[in-house]
Amino acid sequence: MVSSVLCRCVASPPPDAAATASSSASSPASVDPCGGAVCGGPDHRLRLWSLFQTLDVNRDGGLCVNDLAVGLRRLGLHRTEGELQKIVQAGDKDLDGQLDFEEFVHYLQDHEKKLRLVFKSLDKKNDGRIDAQEIMQSLRDLGVKISEQQAEKILKRIRTGHFWGPVTYMDKNGTMTIDWNEWRDYHLLHPVENIPEIILYWKHSTIFDVGENLTVPDEFTVEERQTGMWWRHLVAGGGAGAVSRTCTAPLDRLKVLMQVHASRSNNMCIVGGFTQMIREGGAKSLWRGNGINVLKIAPESAIKFMAYEQIKRLVGSDQETLRIHERLVAGSLAGAIAQSSIYPMEVLKTRMALRKTGQYSGMLDCARKILAREGMAAFYKGYVPNMLGIIPYAGIDLAVYETLKNAWLQRYAVNSADPGVFVLLACGTMSSTCGQLASYPLALVRTRMQAQASIEGAPEVTMSSLFKQILRTEGAFGLYRGLAPNFMKGEDKESQWLG
Repeated sequence: MVSSVLCRCVASPPPDAAATASSSASSPASVDPCGGAVCGGPDHRLRLWSLFQTLDVNRDGGLCVNDLAVGLRRLGLHRTEGELQKIVQAGDKDLDGQLDFEEFVHYLQDHEKKLRLVFKSLDKKNDGRIDAQEIMQSLRDLGVKISEQQAEKILKRIRTGHFWGPVTYMDKNGTMTIDWNEWRDYHLLHPVENIPEIILYWKHSTIFDVGENLTVPDEFTVEERQTGMWWRHLVAGGGAGAVSRTCTAPLDRLKVLMQVHASRSNNMCIVGGFTQMIREGGAKSLWRGNGINVLKIAPESAIKFMAYEQIKRLVGSDQETLRIHERLVAGSLAGAIAQSSIYPMEVLKTRMALRKTGQYSGMLDCARKILAREGMAAFYKGYVPNMLGIIPYAGIDLAVYETLKNAWLQRYAVNSADPGVFVLLACGTMSSTCGQLASYPLALVRTRMQAQASIEGAPEVTMSSLFKQILRTEGAFGLYRGLAPNFMKGEDKESQWLG
């Protein structure tokens, strides 16, 4: 970590660094307002030279964005390309696209001064330390209400950069407070330089609820809503979702075909299903229905976010991050509202996925023909099982996730509140699987009801009669047709979260 590099001296510093260190040793150290010598004390240039050599991976005497990325990763720090570009741009005085040693030193000294001012602002008690109460107060000033337990989690562990990056300790001595040295070491090589930026960095780089926001949109602070950061997150998530859905569209279409057409007499397998689709319409037919599936991401995400924010107020929680049962209620209701708003697009997606070559010229043609032949009610076929599937999926998912996570913590990590990202992902995968197994029969019935009119001569059936028919003719296994490609394609919502 950076603190270990800063505390290591080397035998071959640059000439001016050695001279500076020698002169500093015989003169009083420059003391900062928080009680620590600037940049580590009298030999700070020696230590900074050591850090510079560590980061200069190609040994050309300059730090570019790639050098910083590789060097910091070796130190266990993960920064985004945008963050590294900010560092280089802030310190690059000669505009050559990299930092030489003098520019690196000046940048760190300037950045340290800004960090010192922020530290003093957060240190409400003026005792040279930041505790959980002071973090809560600082977040509250920005419109974010968190519990003391969440504030302590910030003190204990903050994830560096990417979600797969290692967990680093800001509170290195375990006192549940942050002194100036711990504060400086943790933030020195991150471009944040004021309280709002640091608070937002904490909020978005700390995993509070991995696996819990399954049908729940992200929660944003007042500052983020005012500055427009919320819609940038939604756009990024929507872009990731579009890429994910496009990549998994062949599996999604295969799932729909198996849900509607597979039976005991037509035992469709994965390879046979793909062969049938390609033979009927060519390789391009594998992506039928993907256009409308991608198109509905934007309205669904926006409506879900707005509904969730309103429902949060009705729930009446005084915490920015809702408790488990509150998230279940708010997320399920927000999901139901969003699904109700865009449900006609769900029906269109199913019909487009099931269409034969030449049946429709496009989405609008499909919508016009459905409206002309079946009326407006056709766009809400399968609505009831779709709504009924939201609550069991979210409820079981959350319950299993919390049970598995807490069981792991009790058995393997008694003294830690953070089981680590891989354990959390494993818990999330298992809980998502359980949620799918519980709600999948409703999803299958919904899809068959949506596809009714596209099957010539098919009688109108209700949800209950369709359940009885499937159980009578195919048994319980018939309720899980298409489950294999559904598991294979994964959850596009996980991709949106990554985004």
